[in-house]
Amino acid sequence: MRRAKVVRQTKETDIVLNVNLDGTGEARVETGIGFFDHMLTALSRFSYVDLEVTAKGDLVVDPHHTIEDCGIVLGQALREALGAKQGIERFGNALLPMDEALVQVALDISDRPYLVWAVDLPPGNVGLFPTEMGEEFFRAFAVQAGLTLHVRLLSGKNSHHILEAVFKAVGRALGEAVRENPRYSGVLSTKGVL
Repeated sequence: MRRAKVVRQTKETDIVLNVNLDGTGEARVETGIGFFDHMLTALSRFSYVDLEVTAKGDLVVDPHHTIEDCGIVLGQALREALGAKQGIERFGNALLPMDEALVQVALDISDRPYLVWAVDLPPGNVGLFPTEMGEEFFRAFAVQAGLTLHVRLLSGKNSHHILEAVFKAVGRALGEAVRENPRYSGVLSTKGVL
């Protein structure tokens, strides 16, 4: 079973997160940040990865710690659920439109964490979600999961549309990358290891 549960408790956040890589995209998310809940639900739906998240953070300060720590925990859970990473497609990509926004995502489950974030978002908030936290969330996620992740905005003006396209595109690419391929059982690498 490709599942994992990760708990993170700090003085700033208390997070419990469960993933099932072989799910149907069902999500139950409660972070106290409505737009972020919506985005994590979209990532789950478009990846077909079941996701349960309960996060309590110091929102009286601001949403930064909660959002970043959710990225850390999601990355750790993905890494744990993948195990030895044998028999997976490894690479995933998506070109995803949302109204005027068009986002391109490519990722590699490589054990070489790297984020390229070419998404020019205007400063401000979408609900209680600061637009700058999109990059922070995906950096934490990529580093902890061991992903090479490229996210590029090709067009768009509306911050809600851009961020939603990003989360959906990452979900779509992730779902492709974690998919098992019955044609081989080892690690997809010419080196034999990641």
